[in-house]
Amino acid sequence: MVLGSGAPRRRWLLGLALLVAVALVAVGGVVVTRLVADRSPERDAAPAGSASPTTAGPPTASPSPPPGADITGPLNLLLVGVDTRVSVPGWEPHADAVLVLHVPRGLDRAYLFSLPRDLVVDIPAFPRANYRGGRTKLTHAMSYGSRVPGRPKRPDPAQGYDLLRSTVSGYTGLRIDAGAVVTFSGFDRLVDSLGGVDVYVDQRVVSRHRQPDGQHRKGAPGGYTGPQMVYEKGTRHLTGWQALDYSRQRYIPGGDYSRQRHQQQLIRALARKILDQGLARDPDRVQQVADALGDTLIFAGGGRRLVDLAYALGGLPADRFVLVGLPGASVGSGGGYRGEQLTSTGRRFLTELRAGRADAYLAEHPSLRVKTQP
Repeated sequence: MVLGSGAPRRRWLLGLALLVAVALVAVGGVVVTRLVADRSPERDAAPAGSASPTTAGPPTASPSPPPGADITGPLNLLLVGVDTRVSVPGWEPHADAVLVLHVPRGLDRAYLFSLPRDLVVDIPAFPRANYRGGRTKLTHAMSYGSRVPGRPKRPDPAQGYDLLRSTVSGYTGLRIDAGAVVTFSGFDRLVDSLGGVDVYVDQRVVSRHRQPDGQHRKGAPGGYTGPQMVYEKGTRHLTGWQALDYSRQRYIPGGDYSRQRHQQQLIRALARKILDQGLARDPDRVQQVADALGDTLIFAGGGRRLVDLAYALGGLPADRFVLVGLPGASVGSGGGYRGEQLTSTGRRFLTELRAGRADAYLAEHPSLRVKTQP
């Protein structure tokens, strides 16, 4: 949800980026609605009645095509959740959640999948940060790229996104057309601005970070101490801090792969709520959400205006949004943990996705589809 400071951070740009993923689709109609509302019928309509050739005025210009009408896809959007510990001097942003939204040609469906933050990848050289490149965990691309020479302890998340984008593109073989980065606090605000969210909790999750009252647990040697918030299995209504806390937990059965699944389920639930509330047709409500997010979100248009992407994605049916869980396994070296790698089944999905055969591949491997309800 990145370019430098200034224009990319303007609040009107946040209308489409209400959510780190699906809202890029669900709220697309908001910008279009606002654009159409700014045109009066009198300005667009031809003069009423008939006129003789001797009294006819100058011909009325044809309406300009809607912005983004030329976008046919495929589109690939990179959605990043960043762990920014602003209280720690010199802390560099880490990509705590990395998701890719792929919309094929025709813009009639979409696939959302996550990449493990510990995925071992080749990170290319990045001269702007004096980074020479290397093979390490995906999460580090954000932090390495954010380093600004001559400006210690003042990382640039927008610059870090650029290196992360190049790394993800190189690994998946997908061209990244646009993206967004949102901090933990921004996600918290987003959910609260929507009045919370109903999500299906598919396994019992015990929080390492929060108490039942929402307060942070106290740090202790080797972890935390104090009572823990518990998310029981079933459909639950989550507030902002609860949704964020639930989606962050990875020390649970299934580890980071369960966390990825929970993040995707939460994103879909938020998008559905946006649609159910009719938010896409209420510009004032959208502005309230954008105001709540403020600078906790950065948008990267990849050379296209946000309004163009909004129009292009505004007609995507909500029921054609597919969540995909890519299986993986740990990678070791000398008996130590190095990170994660996707299995052959997971890597093959990326190949089939690029070739336009994702639906057929998912039909052959139904376990890759992430469930969103019991």
